[in-house]
Amino acid sequence: MRLQTTLKKQVSCVGVGLHSGRRVKLTLNPASVDTGIVFRRAGPDRINIPATAHYLGRINHATCLASGETKIETVEHLLAALRTLSVDNVLIELDAAEVPIMDGSASPFVYLIREAGIREQKALQSFIRITHPVSVEHEGRLIAAYPSEKLRVTYTINFDHPMLRHQEYSLEVNETSFIEEIAPARTFGFQESVEELRQNGLALGGSLDNALVLNETGVLNDPLRFQDEFVRHKILDVLGDLALLDKPLLAHIVAVRGGHSLHAELVQEILDATDRWELATAPDPAEMALDIAREPVLAEPTVG
Repeated sequence: MRLQTTLKKQVSCVGVGLHSGRRVKLTLNPASVDTGIVFRRAGPDRINIPATAHYLGRINHATCLASGETKIETVEHLLAALRTLSVDNVLIELDAAEVPIMDGSASPFVYLIREAGIREQKALQSFIRITHPVSVEHEGRLIAAYPSEKLRVTYTINFDHPMLRHQEYSLEVNETSFIEEIAPARTFGFQESVEELRQNGLALGGSLDNALVLNETGVLNDPLRFQDEFVRHKILDVLGDLALLDKPLLAHIVAVRGGHSLHAELVQEILDATDRWELATAPDPAEMALDIAREPVLAEPTVG
């Protein structure tokens, strides 16, 4: 049976916010059973913001969590790494309002999590298992969750650009496939949109070191890590956004021309459609491709 997990130790990194352009320190801390993934802004108020759909804030080129006036932005890459590496309980402390973009992918967060190590806890982890299809569609854009005993994602994108007329990628998501095939894929944007974004206070920390930038004919910062790196990054994004379900998901996700807003709509649709899924508590660990280091269970720190 799959037990809940947390980190073995505290670990930190420093980077810059993609949209804010501000330096930010991020610290991952072990947390007690049933805490879930929780963000905390450093400061006198120390407000906790759970990474759940209830705290979803305004979506503007990234996924944002909010509680009152306190916000945490660009959470999706870190959430994808935590969920796919099976970290269930963690307290994430930040001294700014945005998760650092690092190199634009989730690989630095994978490294950070592995440096901390993962340990099991004395409680079962439950999963959301889709039993009947759930879907959202808007003007040719679609995202759906179909029944499956494993998590699989099939994603299709097409843009008005010679390199992105059509890209599609499908994979069974587990720790190995995520680390090797999805985590390294970097965020991307179009050169013509950068100035407009910056005039609106976005992409202030963006550079050729942390994002793929396309001009009219190609990519300014070749080489690509994968020929289809763009659609792979979309899979990274949807995995992070699905973490807002607050539990791991067993489903086949199919997305066509999706984005953060559409991903969030699917999350809410799943949560509302309680007759289309069930809680499962005992998937086969081998089938889930877990690779958790075993050690004696220690006394649990608490989130307070």
